Amino acid sequence: MKTDKKRCAWCRGSELEMRYHDKEWGKPLHDDQKLFEFLILEGAQAGLSWVTILKKRENYREAFDHFEIARIAKYSKRKVESLLKNPGIVRNRLKIESTISNARIVLEVQAEYGSLNKYLWQFVDGKPIINRRKTLHDVPSTSKQSDAMSRALKKRGFRFVGSTICYAFMQATGMVNDHTTDCFKYPEL
Repeated sequence: MKTDKKRCAWCRGSELEMRYHDKEWGKPLHDDQKLFEFLILEGAQAGLSWVTILKKRENYREAFDHFEIARIAKYSKRKVESLLKNPGIVRNRLKIESTISNARIVLEVQAEYGSLNKYLWQFVDGKPIINRRKTLHDVPSTSKQSDAMSRALKKRGFRFVGSTICYAFMQATGMVNDHTTDCFKYPEL
């Protein structure tokens, strides 16, 4: 990965973070399965560093059937016990169980709204919010949109969806462009 390009300060710690920043972070995402993946991974990150989750991402995909929502919604207690023994993921019972219950709620959302995409993107009126942050210090950890998303998700029964998690999710999935203005990705998005 070339390091001669100017990037957001948060991703300069490792090759993995730079690759994620350059290829994924902040690109508008509309695929339900990928949106679900990001929602789960952002929740798994609570209390940990994002690079820890990035390192475990492929293990998560394998362990959770590539985030096939309907499949995860059917996981049993036996599957939970199996996942708790998997060293490739964060072995936290609450986070694992919330992945399953969140999948079940996503199925309800899809039935009601037609897609998870349609439901989630309503919090930004269907189009990315383009911010003009000069430095990492200018980037907030929440917004009125992430507050609203968090409240709505919690009301439906989702777990690990606090406003900070929702804001990070919105950044990752391109609902919010928080690349700093000096980052080479900022004008692209």
